[in-house]
Amino acid sequence: MGTAVGGGRAVPRYVQIADEIIQQIRAGVLKPGDMVPSESELVERYGVSGGTIRKAMVEVRASGLVDTRHGKGSMVKDRPPVWLRSSDRFRASHRRAGKAAYLAESAQSGATAKVSVLYIGPMEAPEEIADRLGVPAGTQVLARRRLYFRNGVPVETASSYLPWDVVKDIPELFAENPGPGGIYARLEDDGHTFAEFVETLQARPASKAEASELALSPGAPVVHLVRNAVTEAGRVVEVCDTLMAADQFVFEYRIPATD
Repeated sequence: MGTAVGGGRAVPRYVQIADEIIQQIRAGVLKPGDMVPSESELVERYGVSGGTIRKAMVEVRASGLVDTRHGKGSMVKDRPPVWLRSSDRFRASHRRAGKAAYLAESAQSGATAKVSVLYIGPMEAPEEIADRLGVPAGTQVLARRRLYFRNGVPVETASSYLPWDVVKDIPELFAENPGPGGIYARLEDDGHTFAEFVETLQARPASKAEASELALSPGAPVVHLVRNAVTEAGRVVEVCDTLMAADQFVFEYRIPATD
């Protein structure tokens, strides 16, 4: 039997099987670190073909709840998501307390966080970044590229781009560790007081290279987030281009209901 009828429409059998496996994971029947039953075990359990099980496992992998390795099968992930509270994470009080947003949020989730700096130095601004910074494409900017880990697993890449005329006299921004509160604290120390942070998000499948860098299954969902850091003078003094493993983060936004 290939489908079931519910709510007036046919539900493919592989979708039913995928939903059941996902619910077993979320309910704790399959616990973090457990292996999902093999294809042959699932064929026997559900009385369907191997092709149906393979299609079901595509859906399970797309949920972001399992890690799949060739020749080893699928294992339930042990990575609770970090909550990113947009209305709180970039408060000035956090910077004054020396708290970098990612490290503080990871600690709140009970995870061990680490940041690996991949590159710091000059580069020519790509067109989209230059447009956000309000400079011509190809203008020299300072680039800072990092890879973020939680419990030893890579979960996020982030590349910051800052106008050269802003950063050239702030030596801390050229160091791997810019000091307590991160680069935003150093910018404010230099007189660039922030008015707002503007973020755009897009969910999409990871490219092959992105999946490799973040230790994801091919085509796993990621969130591409780009943020403008805007000063009280109206200038964008940093653009942060971030790629995040979608299953590792929950985004919370507070939206005023009045003018």
